Amino acid sequence: WYKNWQRFEGTLAKDWIIRYAGKRNYDVLWEPLLRGKFGQSAAEVSMVWFWGKIHLRFSSRGKGTGGERLGYLKGSFGLLTDALARRITASGGTIHTHSPVSRVAVEEGRVTGVEVKGDAAGFHFFDAVIATVPSPVFLDIAPQLEGDYAAKLKNMRYQAAVCLVLILNRSLSPIYWLNISDPTVPFVAAVEHTNFVDSSVYSGKHILYISNYLSKDSPLYRASIDELQEAFLPNLKRINPEFEPGWIEERYRFSDDAGQPIVGTYYSQQIPEHRTPIDGLYLANTTQIYPEDRGMNYSVRLGRDISRLIAGEP
Repeated sequence: WYKNWQRFEGTLAKDWIIRYAGKRNYDVLWEPLLRGKFGQSAAEVSMVWFWGKIHLRFSSRGKGTGGERLGYLKGSFGLLTDALARRITASGGTIHTHSPVSRVAVEEGRVTGVEVKGDAAGFHFFDAVIATVPSPVFLDIAPQLEGDYAAKLKNMRYQAAVCLVLILNRSLSPIYWLNISDPTVPFVAAVEHTNFVDSSVYSGKHILYISNYLSKDSPLYRASIDELQEAFLPNLKRINPEFEPGWIEERYRFSDDAGQPIVGTYYSQQIPEHRTPIDGLYLANTTQIYPEDRGMNYSVRLGRDISRLIAGEP
């Protein structure tokens, strides 16, 4: 079924769930979860996206075991990025941090380099440029893109994401990944990482991720770490009535304007190509992972694909 996902591109997840699982099932379980992920666009989400999620979850269950088989890179993905950085520098490359690109330079239809601000301010010449930024940002730094390609970039929509990470001195619950379908709770997931990777790895501390997907103009998305904590903490007592703010030893706030692409029907026809109309300029971002959803493994695959494309490999 999943290998033939194209035949379901015109089907809404809402319609499919109601037809095959019933309206009450949709209203009580799936509609709140979809709304938590996609906000006001929940009813527009394609069945391809929904099936991809369900297919992935079932495929992670071992035959005959009933439980999920999940993997984790010991030491975090920081090990992977550090190894990539070492390989780049060992190969003669240079990595500039705190150096946002303000403009992609183009002459006679071909990319020539990028204008950079920050620590590496100035113009940098390149034979090829790969943009990994969200689609609307790409158009901001490369306004030379026009026509159908520019229209695809403009039409890409995202939900923003905000995450409060708490380091606790004791466990909130025995559950690793707790999805929240109650619309009165201001977050959609409470993920206690140390129910997957033992807390002994983290000196006995317990790591809790509290996440939500919102529009960029949502007050909760714009909230400070203090405001987020004030909104979230009373609801942690609903998960564990014994929870107290004194359990918190450290806290961190993370956010992303383009946390989740909004995947509608016939999405494959709306995706911008990796190779742009400008010679030497390429795009590789989360909108192009379809029909799968975001994930580190798919990002690695995307990196390989774009590298082969630039190298001229099949």
